[in-house]
Amino acid sequence: MGMAAKHFGRSLASVLALVVSAPVVAADTPVTTQIVDALNKLYGTHPGFRANHAKGVVVEGHFKASPGAAQLSRASLFDGRAIAVTVRFSDSGGLPDVADGSAGANPHGMSIKFHLPGGTDTDMVINSLKFFPVATGEDFRDLLLAISESPPNAPKPTKVDQFMASHPSAPKAFATVSTPGSFADEEYYGIDAFVFVSKDGRKQAVRYIMAPEKVVHLTPPEAGKKAPDFLVDELPKRIAQKPVVFHLKAQLAAAGDQTKDPSEPWPDTRKVVELGVLTLDKPVADSLAVQKKLLFMPTQLTDGIELSDDPLPIVRAGAYTVSFARRQ
Repeated sequence: MGMAAKHFGRSLASVLALVVSAPVVAADTPVTTQIVDALNKLYGTHPGFRANHAKGVVVEGHFKASPGAAQLSRASLFDGRAIAVTVRFSDSGGLPDVADGSAGANPHGMSIKFHLPGGTDTDMVINSLKFFPVATGEDFRDLLLAISESPPNAPKPTKVDQFMASHPSAPKAFATVSTPGSFADEEYYGIDAFVFVSKDGRKQAVRYIMAPEKVVHLTPPEAGKKAPDFLVDELPKRIAQKPVVFHLKAQLAAAGDQTKDPSEPWPDTRKVVELGVLTLDKPVADSLAVQKKLLFMPTQLTDGIELSDDPLPIVRAGAYTVSFARRQ
C-alpha cells in the first residue's frame, strides 16, 4: 500500500476527535460549516470526495533539510535526517471530474504530510496562489456564495462582480495563477504566516515557498487542448522515470511586517532562505483510495513551528474537518 496507506489511519483518528457530534441550529452554524455548505452549493455534493480540491493524485518521497534550516527552527523536520513524506497534488474546486486544463482547476494545491521520527506527523498545505484572495473565513464564505449566485445569465453587475469590486485583493490574487504544464512544474506558496522558534527561543515569522526545478505555465489555448486528466496522469509516469525535486524555502518577515492578513503579501524584497529538498520518487498505485482517507491539517504542527496571529489556518482546519467527516 505504501507510506500513504500506512499513515492515513493516524489522520482519521485525529480528525474524529475533532468532530462535534451535537447538532447546531442554523443561527449558530460555525463559519467553518458555512464554508463547506457554500462549497457544496457551488459544486454539488460528491460522496467520498473533498468539498474543495476534490480531484488529485498522491505520491511519496522524502524531505532532507538544508543545514541552515536548523538555525531558524528547532523542529525535528529540520534536523537533517531524511523524512518520509506523503504528498497530494490537486485541482481547485469541488468537482471530481474537473478538466485539469480548465480555468476552474486553478489554483492548484500541494499538501505534504511529513512523517517525523517518533511516529508523529506535521502537515503543510500550500497552493499556487501567491496570496489569498480574502483575509477571513467569513469573506471566503461570502466569495463562494457570490460565485454561486452569479450564473452566466445574471444581470450585471453580478454578485461576484460586486464582491470583487469591494475586495480588491481577490482579483489580484486570482491573477497570479495559471495552468501548469505539470504538477511538478508549478511553484506553490504558503499563504499563511507561521512562526519558527529556534533552539535558543528566537522567533521568526515565515511564509513557505515550494519551488520546482523549473516553472512551466500553459496559455489558456494550450491548456484547453490537453486531455482532461493530463496533470493527474502525467505526474506518476514522470516520477516512475525520474524523481521529481522541489526546494522548500521560507520568506522571512522583517520587523513591522504584518502576519495577520493572508491577502496582503510581504514585499518581494524580503529575504528568502532554502529550508531543504523535497524528493518525490514513488507513485502510489492506489492513489484514489488513499487520498479519500487522507487529511492534511495546516494546524498540525510540531515543536519549533507555531501559529502566528493569522486566523485563517484555524478556519481552514475547521472546514477540512467538516469536509472530512462528510466524505466518510
